[in-house]
Amino acid sequence: MLFQVWAPEADSVGLRLAGALRPMERDGARAGWWTAEAEAADGDRYGFVLDGGPVLPDPRSRRQPDGPDGESAVVDQEAYTWRSGWAGRGLQGAVLYELHIGTYTREGTFDAAAARLPHLAELGITHVSLMPVCPFPGVHGWGYEGVSPWAVHEPYGGPEGMKRFVDTAHGLGLAVVLDVVHNHLGPSGNHLPAFGPYFTDTHHTPWGAAVNLDASGSDEVRAYLLDSALGWLRDFRLDGLRLDAVHALADTRALTFLEELSTAVDALSTELGRPLPLIAESDLCDPRTTTPRAAGGTGLHAQWNDDFHHALHTALTGEAQGYYADFAAAPMAALAKTVTSVFFHDGTYSSFRGRTHGRPVDTVRTPATRFVGFAQTHDQIGNRALGDRLSATLSPGLLACAAALVLTGPFTPMLFMGEEWGALTPWQFFTDHTDPALAEAVRNGRRREFAAHGWAADDIPDPQDPATRDRSCLDWTEPEREPHARLHAWYRELIALRRTLPDLSDSDLASVRTAHDEEGRWLAFRRGDLRVAVNLHEKPATIPLGGGRNRTGMGRVLAAWAPVAAPDADGLLHLPPESCVVLADD
Repeated sequence: MLFQVWAPEADSVGLRLAGALRPMERDGARAGWWTAEAEAADGDRYGFVLDGGPVLPDPRSRRQPDGPDGESAVVDQEAYTWRSGWAGRGLQGAVLYELHIGTYTREGTFDAAAARLPHLAELGITHVSLMPVCPFPGVHGWGYEGVSPWAVHEPYGGPEGMKRFVDTAHGLGLAVVLDVVHNHLGPSGNHLPAFGPYFTDTHHTPWGAAVNLDASGSDEVRAYLLDSALGWLRDFRLDGLRLDAVHALADTRALTFLEELSTAVDALSTELGRPLPLIAESDLCDPRTTTPRAAGGTGLHAQWNDDFHHALHTALTGEAQGYYADFAAAPMAALAKTVTSVFFHDGTYSSFRGRTHGRPVDTVRTPATRFVGFAQTHDQIGNRALGDRLSATLSPGLLACAAALVLTGPFTPMLFMGEEWGALTPWQFFTDHTDPALAEAVRNGRRREFAAHGWAADDIPDPQDPATRDRSCLDWTEPEREPHARLHAWYRELIALRRTLPDLSDSDLASVRTAHDEEGRWLAFRRGDLRVAVNLHEKPATIPLGGGRNRTGMGRVLAAWAPVAAPDADGLLHLPPESCVVLADD
């Protein structure tokens, strides 16, 4: 077996394998690389010794049995026998479901989560979007402080557990997308700086020195991240990647890392014969993120639409703090704008940023599938002081309206785990740092952050307290009782409509038409021969949909949260408080 490592600044490198140390040789064909041939089997422990120092884990380790600071383990990728044949699934007609392995079940493992996948298949989900699974210190965490971008968190079940999860998902017809973090690595257990210039002081990020994408040595760093991404898709048969916070990638090179990544993934997609979408998280409001490379974009296939979320959130809750302020000025108008134009900030002034922000989307040429719409995500819940979901404060009717707007709207819809039954369990920020100083810094930092917004320190959940993670685990008895069961049935009904009615999966943004009333708190939009109306007011709403529809046999009710009649002869729809309806013009 060939062992190899990039360590351009080392004078000597040794391979420690199964307790024995042997020297490595410089690779004459690749500057900075060291290699050694040695017999090794699946599970054998190994590491690298630089200039006589301590044993360090392999930067390209596929398994860390003892965590980020322990030795690496050899992984035979061919040892697993895949059960399910799989042709893949693209984003057209997709319904995504964001899932965190550590809290989807109380056990917090791939196998326990896999046992719950039939719930998603029955609901009508097409893509499971896993939050990061790379190793991080301790047992429980969100996963965004991973430090081994090629490996799988051992407490979840390691690489074998992940393959079993993906295999089970494919057997149920579910695609699996993985959230990967290229913009930073966690501070604890991060041994990459010992090997080479993986980070650079040329740029600074909220997490410290930036990942080196454009300074000296960045060719190898980019290759490191590219090969990691391709490995997930190839070796674990994943169906796509969600790219965390691409706006935080500091990259001044003419050919950006994102273009290089999308080119490589598209080539692998062609080789494997199945779609491999890349879905970006970006707060830039820039359509070039998903514009094809040939047209001057980065060529990513979709991006989260935070503006749609912000407009929907303010319309539902009335919150107006921070970045919600601009949306809250006229929330129904903001919601109508995002449904038709994608971005609210498309060259408009952002009071949160203190400047103009965004760029318009060409709705004629840009398919709606390139944008992911949602009412809740791990960030939008977990970054709140108490990790409270919408279900903590909103009525079942308003939750049903949110579902209707997400699942019948023009964008690729995404749910956050438990949303489909209005889970009352919070999803809080939790960590399990093994470094006491770091643990205390995180705890105090969280308290200081929310103290600035008027929260008492004692009210902020301690991220290091195991009870914080435990509170965040889904309660799987909830879907069996009211009011959760009714909401769950509503989500299932809407997803079935989306699957069976072509107008709801039509990607033509330019054809979407809206009407709204700010004071009346209602919004209606048309997609082909379908009309969707939501009333967020606590009073009934009368919504004009156009005269004469009843006389021509139009306005048939396809789905409604509360009993509602078809529009009257004058085209007026009388919608009960906090309710919604899907109508067909046939």
